[in-house]
Formats: sequence, C-alpha cells, structure tokens
Amino acid sequence: MVGSVNIDPQGKGGYVSDEVLGTFLPIVVYWVYSGLYLMLGNMDNYRLHSKKDEDEKNLVSKKEVVKGVLLQQIVQAAVATVLFAVTGDDGESGGDQHTSIFVLGRQLFVAMLMLDTWQYFMHRYMHQNKFLYKHIHAQHHRLIVPYAFGALYNHPLEGLILDTIGGALAFLVSGMSPRTSIFFFSFATIKTVDDHCGLWLPGNLFHIFFKNNSAYHDIHHQLYGTKYNYSQPFFVTWDRILGTYMPYELERRPEGGFEAKPVKDCKEH
Repeated sequence: MVGSVNIDPQGKGGYVSDEVLGTFLPIVVYWVYSGLYLMLGNMDNYRLHSKKDEDEKNLVSKKEVVKGVLLQQIVQAAVATVLFAVTGDDGESGGDQHTSIFVLGRQLFVAMLMLDTWQYFMHRYMHQNKFLYKHIHAQHHRLIVPYAFGALYNHPLEGLILDTIGGALAFLVSGMSPRTSIFFFSFATIKTVDDHCGLWLPGNLFHIFFKNNSAYHDIHHQLYGTKYNYSQPFFVTWDRILGTYMPYELERRPEGGFEAKPVKDCKEH
C-alpha cells in the first residue's frame, strides 16, 4: 500500500489522510451497514432461515461473534497501518484527480479478480485441509444461519490470511492509490456483509448484478454445501471453472421467507 494523499489541498492540517480513511472507514462501514439490517427487524417474509433457526442452530452467541469481529478488525487495522508506514509516501498528492475513469475501472476490476482468486483458493484449502478446518476455518462455520454482523466472524489467523493479506495483494496488483482503496475496500465490506445478511430482499442490487449473493453463500454454510460455493466476495468464476459451483433455486416457505435449495443433490459427496 503506497502513498499518503492528504485530503487537505493546502497541506494545512486538520484533515484525515487517505491512509487513515482506508484503514478505518471500512470498519465503520461494516458496523453501519450491518446495523441497518438490524434496524430492519426480523423481516420474516424475506429470511432464508427462520428466526428460530438463527437462534437455535448457530453454535456461537451473538456476544462472542461481536468480540470475534472486533478482534479481527483490530488485527486488520494494525496490519494496514504497518503496510502504509512501510510503503511510505510517493509524493504524488492528489494523483487520483488525473486518473482517467478507464484506469480507475481497470484497477477496480483487477482488484476484484485478485481478491476473488486469493480468497477462493485459500478458502477452499481451509476446507480441504482437515487441520486448518478444525482449528481455524470451523470457527466461521459455527454460524450455520448467517447474519449481517457475523460476516467477519473468523479465527484471527483466517482473517489475516484471507481478508487482510488478500486485500493487500489486491491493492498492490491493481496499482490503485490509497484514495481509490477507500472506495474499493468499503464496497468489498458492504458486499461481504450483504452476502451474510440471511435475507433475500426484492430489488437488492447485489442480487441483480452478482451471482455471488446471500442465497449463493447460504448454500455454502449448510452441511451439504461445505464443499461447494467457495467463491467470495464478488464473482462465481472459480467455482464454475473448477466444478465447485452448486446451483440453487429459491422456494417460498409456507411459514414465510425463502429457502435456497440445491438443484442437484450433493449430500452423498
């Protein structure tokens, strides 16, 4: 992560640097966006699981989830701060002002592909390696019924490997500036929260533009789907290429809400 672009054009101080925003704004966005889902209430007609299932099937309390997420975010912020300090200031303040829309679009797309690629293979390996799954990744799967603020409930080592290192690689490979990274990582955070929200809301733009969405990821959190739908957070490309894509269909539950059901039966695998 390179450069330190101060938002204050006169350099007089009193403004927050892009590095600080890039480090802490995604954390604020995480709690604000997941908080919006809490404010919506139970939303029984749009849930992928009943509220009763959320309360009874999950293997960890919401208090422990909050503590786990905060721990991961502390590690994330610490690593980001060190990376910004090590890479230093390239002296090109305000460089984003002269970057074309085409270049910005290319950088964001490359960052998305890089993050997807890293997370797919590391995520899949954590499932295939029995030691890593038992001692690290299984913590995330204590949430059999995902909900918004549990999106980043991981073992701290998994958070470091999948999210923090993956984010750093996406940043470096794409060549984006710290200012662009503010928007990229804030968007990636919103997308991750939405994928774990446990709801299928009408008109949700993430469901319209991304095949990787709350229903797609919910399949992965079920026992029959743990060997499928590894892709996160944007596309389903690697799942399709490598045969780990599990198609699903949404069915209305008589008591309200939806159920994401696999099109093919993979339980025997």
